[in-house]
Amino acid sequence: MPPLDLTALTDEVARNESVDASASALLTTLFNAVEAAKNDPAAIQAIVDRVRSSNDALAAAVVANTSTPPV
Repeated sequence: MPPLDLTALTDEVARNESVDASASALLTTLFNAVEAAKNDPAAIQAIVDRVRSSNDALAAAVVANTSTPPV
């Protein structure tokens, strides 16, 4: 039996760790921005608007790039 090739598993673990680190950095940045703006309702609304816009763009990209499974 040939040796087990763990390259694919190792690559996926690294990819997952990268995504996790990116999400953590994003949330830290978001929390810091909200904390800095906590006494400024207009600044808080601007943050909300930016996050909403980003979420909408991400959702549209997912829909546009996801194939519909055959029925």
